[in-house]
Amino acid sequence: MAKTKPQLPHHPSPPPLSPPHYHHNNNRYKTLFSLSHSLLTRVSNLRASRGDIAGSNRAKVIAQKLERGLGFGLWGLSWSVGWDYAVNYAWSNFDYRELYGAVSEMNELLRFLGELTRSGSEAGRATWIAGNYKNVLRVSQSVLRRLVKVFHQSGPLKETVEIVQREVAEGDLLSDCLQLGGNDLKGLVQIVKDLASQFYSSSSSSTSQDDYNSDL
Repeated sequence: MAKTKPQLPHHPSPPPLSPPHYHHNNNRYKTLFSLSHSLLTRVSNLRASRGDIAGSNRAKVIAQKLERGLGFGLWGLSWSVGWDYAVNYAWSNFDYRELYGAVSEMNELLRFLGELTRSGSEAGRATWIAGNYKNVLRVSQSVLRRLVKVFHQSGPLKETVEIVQREVAEGDLLSDCLQLGGNDLKGLVQIVKDLASQFYSSSSSSTSQDDYNSDL
């Protein structure tokens, strides 16, 4: 006689992230915004100090886009609305392989940035950058390409990633961030990686549960 699966009661899958996570992730978003704004302002000042007024203005424009786009789209009326947006819109129907690859590469990028922040003196940072910049650039560009694919739906997150991607490729944004010491950039990468990892794990669990329930 063929074996049959036990008829377990069907329970709807939980949402990707349950309410207790909201406040924690909203704080992460606040920190992400604050670090981004601070870093871009410092990049703008660094460029202005060496006479690169056009580059300084581009950094200011990115900061303004963050404030207008992400500030309104993610944090406009309340932080919980911002997190709902991220879950239900920006992260919806993403490519699991691209998100997994982005998380893996962000771990590699964090290792690089950890080395930079431990290098100590300005001379030590300059030596480290000279020897490692190509590898850091390669990983950073790969992460950005993956995130553009993850945020495949038009919106402020996708537009922001695309703007940063262009500035890294054409404006030496990464080089400027590294020259400033790497701490702010490391903090940004860590927050994005943590959010991506959390959502990937939660969504994977939800998908597995849905697949199991569909077989019952």
